[in-house]
Amino acid sequence: MYSVRAEPIENKSVIVPGSKSYTHRIFIAAALADGSSTVLNALSSEDTGLTLQALVQMGAHAQKTETVVITGFGGRPQPCAGPIYLGNSGTSIRLLTGIAALGSGSYRLTGTERMGQRPIADLLEGLAQIGVVSRCDHQNGCPPLEIEGGTIYGRRLEIVCRESSQYLSALLLLAPCTDRGLDITVLGEPVSKPYIDMTVAIMQQFGIAVTREGYRRFAINGGQHYRPGTYRVEPDCSQASYFWAAAAITGTAIKVNGITRDSGQGDLRLVPVLAEMGCTVAYEDDGITVTGGDLYGITVDMADMPDMVPTLAVVAAFARGQTVIHNVAHLHGKESDRLEAMAAELTKMGIVAHCGAAELVIEGGRPQGVEIETYNDHRIAMSFAVAGLKAPGTVIRNPGCVDKSFPGFWEVLETLYAR
Repeated sequence: MYSVRAEPIENKSVIVPGSKSYTHRIFIAAALADGSSTVLNALSSEDTGLTLQALVQMGAHAQKTETVVITGFGGRPQPCAGPIYLGNSGTSIRLLTGIAALGSGSYRLTGTERMGQRPIADLLEGLAQIGVVSRCDHQNGCPPLEIEGGTIYGRRLEIVCRESSQYLSALLLLAPCTDRGLDITVLGEPVSKPYIDMTVAIMQQFGIAVTREGYRRFAINGGQHYRPGTYRVEPDCSQASYFWAAAAITGTAIKVNGITRDSGQGDLRLVPVLAEMGCTVAYEDDGITVTGGDLYGITVDMADMPDMVPTLAVVAAFARGQTVIHNVAHLHGKESDRLEAMAAELTKMGIVAHCGAAELVIEGGRPQGVEIETYNDHRIAMSFAVAGLKAPGTVIRNPGCVDKSFPGFWEVLETLYAR
């Protein structure tokens, strides 16, 4: 249990760790390279550690000190004798399912019980179109699963990304290491588009050429090589969101160092949303400061930044009027069912909140301190910790679940209090 202190906090500046999304992708790109890469400011967390360990099982070598040095396997993963355990890291299992297709023999990918409820069928269908054989243990389109490596023969495929953009990212990352490359058509509108842009940008940093037509078509020639080198992970906008939200609900000014308006992370788009709700934002050369003000409810499409929905929902609980967050059906399949979880815990705090198939509706009010169930979901825990700053008596169950993405969260939160 962690009891949040509802005490005055000061105007502060904070430092957050490296981006989880960048770290996953840079680790994978470095492992696909032939040679050694140095990764600076990599996030050290449960999820990124699972990705790194899986890459080691596949034949990469990794050395962790203040930096991470990865010696890659040159686009050809080695056979794995045992299962690859990926906890409840959806990013890890989806991206590495694609990488396993490049290897030799059978790769078994497993995880937690919740992972067994997280969909991956659309990615497997896309891989099947280029010859990759896969099997889900329970024939439900979810892990655990097995991938037969070394069977890629096709070039053209179609993919549906309504549940996760990671399906497309997996295909993009593996494409340069195939003989013929891939020509990918995306059917319908993909969710979380900024994460697709992030994947492409990282590939280009590693020397890979990608041709694209918006989010509709991607063509990557085969026989390309990821270029080893030194790569830096920028600070995580997702983790920064909790401190900007803290500023919003407490009326203070909090600056997150190291993030600028030029960041390619989609979750940075939360900042103008907070401004629309009544906050003041200052974009500086060395960071972004949010200052809280009178908060008002809004209606907002969050399809491209789903991880920010719990953060925004907590801010909405303190705002005047109604906030409607829509186009977020894919949150039902995250680490927890985040729409159901947010509605349930806000209701416990005395806030009128309900969710539907693709939306979350919150009536602002005065949240009361209660014991918060986190559903073993890091983003639920961190979001309600922010609520606790203004709701005396808030207690967070299973606070250790934040280790999935931000092991130092509680220590950074403590720095906000007035001394």
